[in-house]
Amino acid sequence: MTDPVTTWHRLAGDTVLLDGFHALKHALRFGAEVPVAVTADRAAALALAGELAPDVRDAMAGALAEVPHETYASLVPRPHPTAVAALAVRPSRACGLARLAAVPRRAPVVVLDQPRNLGNAGAVIRLAAGLGATGVVTTGTLDPWHPTVVRGGAGLHFATTVERLAVDELPPGPLFALDPEGDDIRGVKLPDDAVLAFGSERTGLSAELRARADHLLSLPMRPQVSSYNLATSVAMTLYHWSLGASL
Repeated sequence: MTDPVTTWHRLAGDTVLLDGFHALKHALRFGAEVPVAVTADRAAALALAGELAPDVRDAMAGALAEVPHETYASLVPRPHPTAVAALAVRPSRACGLARLAAVPRRAPVVVLDQPRNLGNAGAVIRLAAGLGATGVVTTGTLDPWHPTVVRGGAGLHFATTVERLAVDELPPGPLFALDPEGDDIRGVKLPDDAVLAFGSERTGLSAELRARADHLLSLPMRPQVSSYNLATSVAMTLYHWSLGASL
């Protein structure tokens, strides 16, 4: 049997870190290729799988190798309470771009315009996967496949499409950008092929994306409340879409 630590070091530079039990669970559930997975307590990890994810317990049993806790901890930036970590093959960029470009779509694409916070980006990907969005696109310098983003997304990058693009490369479809000066979203039915854009946590929409937008929309907000968290804004908007969706 190939030593899992040797395999880990050989693959670490070209794969996606799955940090924790839930990230591995979701990656396996949504078809990720996982060439190596380790844990400091295999019995505990498989017991957790039997309790929370019996559908992937066998796959997890086949993938997980037990290593000393010190070895596990040396492989990850910050040990996870579940003491589980794995490496997954990143989905094909060409396939991801094809899914984003395909029309007609049955669900919107979420665009995060120059996001800054890795945890926020992960939370958006997690909820976008949960609500069935076609994908999440980021603009700017943030890497949406950064290990902290994948950790925040609980491995649900593999349940949707996640890519980084320039504004002029965004998928087709009417572009609805969220902005405090926009029309109240409650009076608008969002189409399934919408591209839903959200500005960065600190500076809002970039001038380039604002100029590209077909519609500006605002979320209902009590006076004197300055803003919502980015993930909250995306959740409210996708939920509004889902109320009138044709799925």
